[in-house]
Amino acid sequence: MTGARTDVEQVEQANTAFYEALERGDFDELSDLWLDADGAPEPHDPDARDDEDAAEDGDEAAISCVHPGWPVLTGRGEVLRSYALIMANTEYIQFFLTDVHVGVAGDTALVTCTENILSGGPPPEGGGELGPLVGQLVVATNVFRRTVDGWKLWSHHASPVLAETDDEEGEDSPS
Repeated sequence: MTGARTDVEQVEQANTAFYEALERGDFDELSDLWLDADGAPEPHDPDARDDEDAAEDGDEAAISCVHPGWPVLTGRGEVLRSYALIMANTEYIQFFLTDVHVGVAGDTALVTCTENILSGGPPPEGGGELGPLVGQLVVATNVFRRTVDGWKLWSHHASPVLAETDDEEGEDSPS
């Protein structure tokens, strides 16, 4: 087995672990899957200050995340807070990944996929069952960096896919 194939398999495993941690609501595991300041690459900022605070800010801002409909979140604290909020407000979530493609170049890996998401909110007031389930289609790009502890998430970007209705499909058809 070649080294490249091993890298692809390891990245696939890291990507799967990310989604499984989300499904289980395991915040500690999810946190461990993201780069920390020790594994983050040096950001390039020509206007960066030359003091100690600037170096710390640069390391902290190294990871990023875009959830569908959210602004860009940068820094470990902001990114992990977003996942804590999502986990606290989602009773049930399951990801069915399709169209998964993995590419590895040196110590960086890129995963693109379609997230077929099934989620449910809290039960209605007075009800003991899960709220209604909602399906969502999202395309995602996950960027990983190789560290001494394995492949870690550097960036996650997810965007909703707008579904066409039957009426819209007919509008583009020639008469």
